[in-house]
Amino acid sequence: MINVPLSVLDLAPVARGATAGEALRHTTELARRTEELGYHRFWVAEHHNMPAIASSAPAVLLAHLAAHTSTIRLGSGGVMLPNHAPLVVAEQFGTLEALHPGRIDLGVGRAPGTDQVTALALRRSVEGLSAEGFPRELADLMNYFTGDEPGPIRATPGLGQSPAVWLLGSSGFSAQLAGLLGLPFSFAHHFSAEHTLPALRLYRHSFRPSRWLERPYAMVAVNVVCADTDERAEWLAGPSALSFLRLRAGRPEPLVTPEEAAAYPYDERERQFVRQRRDGQAMGSPETVRRQLGDLLARTDADELMLTTMVYDVADRVRSFELVADTVAGDLTRNA
Repeated sequence: MINVPLSVLDLAPVARGATAGEALRHTTELARRTEELGYHRFWVAEHHNMPAIASSAPAVLLAHLAAHTSTIRLGSGGVMLPNHAPLVVAEQFGTLEALHPGRIDLGVGRAPGTDQVTALALRRSVEGLSAEGFPRELADLMNYFTGDEPGPIRATPGLGQSPAVWLLGSSGFSAQLAGLLGLPFSFAHHFSAEHTLPALRLYRHSFRPSRWLERPYAMVAVNVVCADTDERAEWLAGPSALSFLRLRAGRPEPLVTPEEAAAYPYDERERQFVRQRRDGQAMGSPETVRRQLGDLLARTDADELMLTTMVYDVADRVRSFELVADTVAGDLTRNA
């Protein structure tokens, strides 16, 4: 048996009444603390037109985080390739890899990470937004790093300075593509729990050994709120649930306080939505979270877990990761 690495996905959550600058400083604080606690990697995710999320420019934020940490791997979970020209992504992450060799991950996603109107504002074209266009753009991106198909354009930095490239997904499309290309795969269990097991089976079944990997490597991202008691964790999780509910309703807002979330008059349909959202996630005391993450590992046989914690106060966010590191991490194992 081997211990399963634990990593962090952070969205730089913006609390009501706070600024984006404060949110980004809190993310920096969290990166430093999780490095001290022994977490394996720290990823930030690209989202746009969402008032509760300040991580809209991963490459810029990662450069800042790299300057304030020294050992933890840093990466994108992910960069949404339809929003960018592959050459731009190659140069950005080639620069990060050149500055911080061996520490940079480039997680690539197929979704735009926003609504369609904002996606068009980012790319100004529907080209590349389709599933059919994504493999071509991914191949172009990889070629800028490897130079396997020499052309008139050279990414500098980029060529010969490749970060570790991952594919991200919440369905079977990227799972199968990651397998066929022999890339590591990260599944978004935190918002697509019902598709986790089918996608992982498809990834492992499709996997072909490559220059990057000899065997499949699957990471599962999961929502975690760990507190001293189950009741405290439930209380802290309220703002995130309400924020996601409002996002799905087309009314995104910054995170409210736990008191405001508890006072929200949920109807039965909304309560059902929140229950489904929390299905398969980890929330509670250290004992409860240990059991829930252990169950998730048993079901998925994941090589790594990536924890994401969206709560109102940064002190509670840090405390959740401290509790997991101190009381849960050592008990999470899988077969070698």
